Amino acid sequence: MAKPFETEKDATPQHRKVYGRYEKIYTLNDFCAALFFLVGSIMFFYDSLMIPATWCFTLGSVNFMLRPTIKVAREFHLANLPLPGDDLPHDYR
Repeated sequence: MAKPFETEKDATPQHRKVYGRYEKIYTLNDFCAALFFLVGSIMFFYDSLMIPATWCFTLGSVNFMLRPTIKVAREFHLANLPLPGDDLPHDYR
């Protein structure tokens, strides 16, 4: 087992699969943040849409806050996956 933030994303096929899954979540989250900020920016041109625009900016900010959370979750998930040779006794490593 590796330490968080020191894992090899390509260590095993399972590592690649988990890494790819988190990358998809990370990219979707980034896209949502950008979309919320774009929509909020356009809404800000209209006084009647000021409150929904503010909510869009708030939701976009939450998405930006989730970015490091997704990365940390990915790293801990990868660190807890077995690496080749983890099942060997300590004397054989």
